[in-house]
Amino acid sequence: MHKFLYVAAGGAAGSLCRYLVSGVVQRMADSAFPAGTFAVNMLGCLFFGLVTGMFEDRLGFPPEMRLLILTGFMGAFTTFSTYMFESANLVKSGQWVMTGLNIGGQSILGFFCIIGGLALGRLIVS
Repeated sequence: MHKFLYVAAGGAAGSLCRYLVSGVVQRMADSAFPAGTFAVNMLGCLFFGLVTGMFEDRLGFPPEMRLLILTGFMGAFTTFSTYMFESANLVKSGQWVMTGLNIGGQSILGFFCIIGGLALGRLIVS
């Protein structure tokens, strides 16, 4: 049960931060480009890498903190950081084909899934 609480607490904080950061950046950009989402995704990657680099290999990372920060907070702030972290791990292990499949597959297939989901949703409600 404690595991769920760590994830939930981190998730609540992460989703609030995403909402705030994305909104502030988007208002500052005053553009049609989704600068808020872009900023959140890049900050998420930086933070995920920073936290993992600082704790995982050197200082130890208690499982509870991993759940709170990486799974809960980062999962709600942006899953893009996890996607990039996993891609970086594939590169690190020399799995270039899998890296390409992961990045290309999620980006291209994800785009078509959004288009398909939008069309399906509109079809259902029409």
